[in-house]
Formats: sequence, C-alpha cells, structure tokens
Amino acid sequence: MTTLYDQPVVHHRDPDLPLPLPTGNNPSAVSWGAILAGAAAAASLALILLMLGAGLGLTSVSPWENHGLDAGTVGIAAIAWLTFTQIVASGMGGYLAGRLRTKWVDTHVDEVYFRDTAHGFLTWAVALLVSAVLLSATVSSLVGGSAKVVGSVAGGAAAASLTGAASMAGHSANVSGTSMQYFIQSLFRSSPSATNTTPAATDSPAVGQPAPHQPVTPAQMGEVTGIFANSISTGSLPPEDLQYVAQLISQTTGIDPKEAEQRVQANYDKAQAKLKEAKLKAQQAADKARKATSYVTLWTFISLLIGAFVASLSATFGGRQRDL
Repeated sequence: MTTLYDQPVVHHRDPDLPLPLPTGNNPSAVSWGAILAGAAAAASLALILLMLGAGLGLTSVSPWENHGLDAGTVGIAAIAWLTFTQIVASGMGGYLAGRLRTKWVDTHVDEVYFRDTAHGFLTWAVALLVSAVLLSATVSSLVGGSAKVVGSVAGGAAAASLTGAASMAGHSANVSGTSMQYFIQSLFRSSPSATNTTPAATDSPAVGQPAPHQPVTPAQMGEVTGIFANSISTGSLPPEDLQYVAQLISQTTGIDPKEAEQRVQANYDKAQAKLKEAKLKAQQAADKARKATSYVTLWTFISLLIGAFVASLSATFGGRQRDL
C-alpha cells in the first residue's frame, strides 16, 4: 500500500523563466599558467632562431670586395628569417597554450573557439614583451657588433670622403685633413720655368719679373688654409682674398701673378667640387639608410602580425586536441 509521501514529486517549471545557473566552482576563462608557459617557450625559441640567423648572416657577409652577398640579398634574407622565426616560435607558443589550458565544461563551441584564439593572442603578446627585453640585452650586442663591422666596411668610402670634406670646412689654422693639405700644398708648387733659373738671375731678378722661389713658412700655410676654409664655408672666394693669395704664391714660387690667380681659382673650384661630391655621397647614404629603416620597420610589423595570427590559429588547434 502506497501513501501520498511515497509518490514522486514532480516540479513544473515556468517556460518563461531563464534556466538556472550551474552550481559549483566556475573556473576562470583565462588560463594564465598555459599562457605563460607558451610565452616562455615562444620567447626562448625566437631567441635561439635569431641567434642562429645572426650566425648564418655573418657567414654570408665578407669585408672583401666582390665577396659574399650584397646588401639587398642580405636584407631580403633577414626579413625572410624574421618571418620564419615568428611563424615557428608563435606557432609553438600558441599550440602549447591551447593544449595546456583547462577544459571548459558546459561551454558553447563558439565560446571555446574564441577563448582559444584569445589564449594564442595573449601568448604571442607576452612572448613579444619578453623577447623585447631579452633581445635588447643579448641579441642586440651580438647583431649590433656584427652590424657595426659590416657598416664600417660598407661605409668606408663615404667616411673617407667625408673626412676630407670636414677638414675643408674647419676654421683651424692648422691643417689636419689630407685633402686640404693636398689643395694648399699644390698652390705653392714651383713651375719648371721658375725653378730652372740661373744663379745670376736668382741673385738679381729683372724689373717686372717674379721673385725667385722662397720656402713657405708655417704661418703662410696656415693663413692660406684659413682663407680657403672660410671661403669654402661661405661658398665664394672674395676677389681681395683671391688677389692676396695669388700675390703670396707669386712671391714664394716665382710664378707670374696672373698664373698664380688662375692656380688659386682652379684649386678653389676643385675643393668646392670635392665638397659637393662629399655632401652628395652623405645625402645618398642618409637616403639609403632612411629607406632601409623604413623597409625593415614595415616588414617587422608584417612579420609580427603573421606571428599573432599563427599563434591564435595554433592555440585553437591545440585546444581542439585538448578537448578530444
């Protein structure tokens, strides 16, 4: 015999009311342990691959002319290796983050996919921050040292020409640059007609004839150097300076004053041309450096975006295998 208390109790729920929330412990949607583990693996793998790329790059660059790869090929190889490093390191970090995260129970498939994607992106972001700290202290010292060597080899010719230009633009009385020394010393060269004078003519020069050759004093050399340096910096040689230098050259070398003026003007034109050539080379080098920096920055940005995408995709793949 059954009583009223023995019969099952049936609860009727109003269909208009929302479903009750599940009870128990609700784990967080973010598995920071998996993210940090994947980021550490990605940063370490990226560091190893970048060091390997730096070593391979040094073997392909030679300081000798016509040996090794050119700068364009090295730049393309560096960009390709950076992209490869991002794909491998980010893929590894994202996959580990997806496999190591906790399993979400009673979660919609779309939500799981979003969480795995977010885990891969966070792994890439943390690895990027860690790599920035590590690279600034480790790889920059290795790659930076090699880049200085390669840069010194590539810019040797420009540096040599700029040295002469800098010495011309100086206002010091002492000659320090080889280019300025050449131009100033060439002013005081004696012509064959002046050096082949007889002793009689040397002792008593005729009226109207230039004086015989005299040694150039350091004071005269420094004075002419100062005049040339000032005129080159201003861009023009004043007529009074031209006549004064020509008179000084005529007195010391024994050449005709008109010929001395022509010599001064010719040397001044050569010095100006060399200065313009040095400025042009410096501008070309600066323009190449600007373009190279722009290209490297843009391709680095693209490679980082590729790394973020690969990390997110790998995390979804690893999370799907985790839930099997």
